[in-house]
Amino acid sequence: MVLFCWELNKISLGPCLRRGGTIESLMQFERLYWVYILTNRPDRTLYIGMTGNLKRRIWDHRIGKGCTFTAKYKLNRLIFVEAFDRPEAAFQRECQMKRWKRAWKIRLIEEHNPNWDDLYPNLT
Repeated sequence: MVLFCWELNKISLGPCLRRGGTIESLMQFERLYWVYILTNRPDRTLYIGMTGNLKRRIWDHRIGKGCTFTAKYKLNRLIFVEAFDRPEAAFQRECQMKRWKRAWKIRLIEEHNPNWDDLYPNLT
């Protein structure tokens, strides 16, 4: 059973995953828009992106076709995701997070994924 944590059009996945839910189980419900953070290893370069197709977009990053920045720094580990029911809300969150200080981003990641585990295997 997946537990959703709704907050202003946002689904917080950290509590859902800690209770045994999976990102894949969330993807079955409806059209969702995703804000995600990638890295190459803990406490290194971070990339924040947004997509309507999380599996495909992360796969593109992993094979080096996501964008030049992620390919250059080999950012292929999915360490944080948030789901939204509206693209405008996801875009707004992506822009907000990109303006954050690095320490705030790290705090958010560590609240939901303290070991910086790669969440990509949960998508397949």
